[in-house]
Amino acid sequence: MQPLPISDTLRQHPAWGSAQAHVQPDENVVAAASVDLDSQRRFQAGLLLMVQGPRGARLVHQGGQQWPLRPGQRLQMHDQGGLGTLELVDDQQRLAHWPFTLAEQLGLQRLCEAFERLQDEWAGRPAPAASDDAEHCPTCQAPLPPESEECPTCHRELHTPPSTWVLLRLWRFAKPYQGQLLLGFLLMLGATGATLVAPYLTMPLMDDVLIPFQNGQPIDTGHVALLLSGLFGAALVSWALGWAKTYILALISERIAADLRTATFDHLLGLSLEYFGNKRTGDLMARIGSETDRISVFLSLHALDFITDVLMLAMTAVILFSIHPGLALATLVPLPFIAWLIHLVRDRLRTGFEKIDRVWGEVTSVLADTIPGIRVVKAFAQEKREANRFKEANANNLAVNDKLNKTWSLFGPTVGLMTEIGLLVVWVTGIWLISHQSITVGVLTAFLAYIGRFYGRLDSMSRIVSVTQKAAAGAKRIFDILDHVSNVPDPAQPVPFDQAKGALSLQGVHFRYGSRAVIKRLDLDIRPGEMIGLVGHSGSGKSTLVNLICRFYDVTEGSIRIDGVDLRRIKVADYRRHIGLVLQEPFLFFGTIAENIAYGKPGATREEIVAAARAAHAHEFILRLPHGYDSLVGERGQGLSGGERQRISIARALLIDPALLILDEATSAVDTETEKEIQKALDNLVKGRTTIAIAHRLSTLRKADRLVVMDRGEIVEVGPHDELIEAQGHYWRLWEAQVRRVDQEEGEIVMTPNPNQHVEAAA
Repeated sequence: MQPLPISDTLRQHPAWGSAQAHVQPDENVVAAASVDLDSQRRFQAGLLLMVQGPRGARLVHQGGQQWPLRPGQRLQMHDQGGLGTLELVDDQQRLAHWPFTLAEQLGLQRLCEAFERLQDEWAGRPAPAASDDAEHCPTCQAPLPPESEECPTCHRELHTPPSTWVLLRLWRFAKPYQGQLLLGFLLMLGATGATLVAPYLTMPLMDDVLIPFQNGQPIDTGHVALLLSGLFGAALVSWALGWAKTYILALISERIAADLRTATFDHLLGLSLEYFGNKRTGDLMARIGSETDRISVFLSLHALDFITDVLMLAMTAVILFSIHPGLALATLVPLPFIAWLIHLVRDRLRTGFEKIDRVWGEVTSVLADTIPGIRVVKAFAQEKREANRFKEANANNLAVNDKLNKTWSLFGPTVGLMTEIGLLVVWVTGIWLISHQSITVGVLTAFLAYIGRFYGRLDSMSRIVSVTQKAAAGAKRIFDILDHVSNVPDPAQPVPFDQAKGALSLQGVHFRYGSRAVIKRLDLDIRPGEMIGLVGHSGSGKSTLVNLICRFYDVTEGSIRIDGVDLRRIKVADYRRHIGLVLQEPFLFFGTIAENIAYGKPGATREEIVAAARAAHAHEFILRLPHGYDSLVGERGQGLSGGERQRISIARALLIDPALLILDEATSAVDTETEKEIQKALDNLVKGRTTIAIAHRLSTLRKADRLVVMDRGEIVEVGPHDELIEAQGHYWRLWEAQVRRVDQEEGEIVMTPNPNQHVEAAA
């Protein structure tokens, strides 16, 4: 196999030397690719070499690990939440895996193609002919299927059906309580054993006391008192042990559910914005709330009942066979039919409950959309429309539940019928054995008592199938969150970043949403303390660029550096502590004014809060509120005007004293007078800080040191306001459109006094 040309970029890779050291003199490097994450999905430079020589082919990692390559193996790429995994597998197992960000996807795709050519060579298959007309995915360069515009690599969706085995993953949360769980199990074992004493004592009561008494023999009161005392003692012990194990296991299950909620929410907060962009708030709330409650109920009640039922069935079966094996076999006649029935409906119930969870998420999503936006609903008189949305979602929920109930309503009575038939078989067999003097009436009575418990537990176990599948579906939805990996990972060995000067450098930055390129070939250097204005039409990439600088997303290619350090080498939390963000729509939390200002610095003193409010020109209106800084604001700050919310958000940014300031349309949603107040606050905010400001109202950016004009994801102009006006390029046309207040439809061209120029639509 001919080696592929190795790019200079790979030869300059930090790990190239250590990886090359493991290549033998008689071997060729036929392909190489970079991987940039370690096994914990933290940033760490890595390199994979595919080498071939007289002893065969193998994959080599720079750390010295190597994996022999053989016919029948496969290299597979998977994408989850913006992060990828390359796997080496055979027919039996996964042999190795390497996580990576999508920035490395193209190189790894070429490595996979080289691996496929090697497999074709071993199998004697002809190499596929290259075609200049073949279409390739713009993201991973993989060939597209005929008559398809969708890349199977980039648009892979994994639909994993829920499985009861997912409940075993809850052991991760139960492990800290394994001592209490063992105690609960022992108490359960004792309580179950105590309940089985009573039927056993009915045999001597019938055969030694009641039947002899009917035949004229006197009752031995001492013997009767001993037997009745045994019955009472067994009941008392069963009650005490049952209460203790129920209480202990209920406490444990609540703590497991609480830990599960906390872990899920913590993990959710660590995910990137891309994850939240594809999810509905109501669905996430339902998962963390109702699903964990359902799991808690399952663990505290139904899982306990299931284990008790299994113990009861096992211990009862042992006792029955010890009394009379033939009659015991008759007792077990319905068991295979019930087991077959449970197996038959289990998958239907599990899939049905997952559908119920999804449609219930739709119901809660309608509520989560409508209630916070009730002002917009009423302003546009859309109450009926929202009511119809809720009615439709509720009707969908009802239809899915009805379909599942149809299955469940048949299952329960069928199990009941099987147990009744089993009881009838025991009666017939018992009467026949008594008539042949094989057993006594006391034995049959004890059998019937045990059978009542046996079949009762069997029926209970069959009903637990429903609850178990509900819990399994809920656990799957929880673990869907916990298994999701942020596509903005922390580095394995982060660079300390306690102080920031604010120098930013963007080098060859590319960014894609799926297969659509949003930022292309972008280079920009920003000096510490410099104010940069980002301008351009809507969709030109301004907000995307800000998101990349804030590291809400990671660049697909190239790098962004602060003070000379790549952002991906700094812990996300350490970096964002130096960023102040003022958005077009400021978000305030339910709480006091002081709590909202101190959100980024919870330990701030009242003096620091007041100083930040004064600098933000918010102090005066805050003092006019009923309780000043302790006044409560409604959810999302509904009790304040837009300008007041904006000045509080500016005070919030001022308080943390950021080195890097992001202003995203900070004054576009307010009136002129309020804008003047906000502008005064912003003048205080930007002093001595590296500032990146987005504004459609270009007059607000005249104080910027430089303006960066973007168009279709590229920088087309850079310079101060006056220079760009003189150049009469993109910025001049935007400026002219706003000054002349041109209002035009998309695509229309309006001529200016200069016939060689035209005015484009303003953003």
